[in-house]
Amino acid sequence: MEFVDYYKILNIAKTATQDEVKNAYRKLARKHHPDLNPTDKDANKKFQQINEANEVLSDAEKRKKYDTYGKDWQHADAFEQAKKERGGQQYRQSTGANSFAAGDGDDEGYFSDFFESMFGQSGGRARSTQTKFKGKDYNAELRLTLKEAYATHQQVLTVNENKVRITIPAGIENGQVIKLKGHGGAGVNGGPSGDLYITFAIENDPAFKRDGDTLYSNVELDLYTAVLGGEVTIDTLDGKLKLKVKPETQNGTKTRLKGKGFPVYKKDGEFGDLYVTYNVKIPTGLTEAQRELFTQLSKS
Repeated sequence: MEFVDYYKILNIAKTATQDEVKNAYRKLARKHHPDLNPTDKDANKKFQQINEANEVLSDAEKRKKYDTYGKDWQHADAFEQAKKERGGQQYRQSTGANSFAAGDGDDEGYFSDFFESMFGQSGGRARSTQTKFKGKDYNAELRLTLKEAYATHQQVLTVNENKVRITIPAGIENGQVIKLKGHGGAGVNGGPSGDLYITFAIENDPAFKRDGDTLYSNVELDLYTAVLGGEVTIDTLDGKLKLKVKPETQNGTKTRLKGKGFPVYKKDGEFGDLYVTYNVKIPTGLTEAQRELFTQLSKS
């Protein structure tokens, strides 16, 4: 397997901190997201490489294995187990005369030669019993609007040139991760396939602010309705709704609409609340007659 330099992909130094890894990933993920580069045929491949690099370098344990074993980092546990089984004895390459003490680590090719022999890929004799290993896990990001996250629906993702149909439950949270078992890389020596981890990014909505399953919105109220009372039509994620407005409603008044908020994740029929804040709009462009009426009111 060809070595992939994850540090080079994220354009960071090997001494980069976890915050630097995170910032580099976010910057490149936005730049190369396929949705933002519809004419770039390589955008999807670049995006997958960026996600792959972030998956490894953002995880302290995986990063340590990668720094130690290079392209064979995924089989680090197998190597360590083999060292234990040999009890510190020497391991001799089947293709040559050089021998290395288990765990010596002085030769960069040692790990690769060890794994090739272990998996039966070298020119020498293969092991009669090959160890099975789980395939590589994949990571992907899926962006949704607040409206899309409001309702259960299906989407088709393209992962490693394979189409995967997923059902997205209503109420999914921003930053939430869902695992799709068996949709990662192929296993080694008949081992199980890896998994696919999807991170959801919920876009901000201009009309609503979300906090869990609670929604907040601001509604403009004309001065006359605020003073005299009446009705106002508002938008919810489930459609339009008429509200009764009490006379003498003050600017900044909040009203709670029970069950009109966001759906509760994986609890069918359960919804949070919607809090509406009234912003009383002062009329402009008054005629002389209207100004006179306000003057009379101010003196009464």
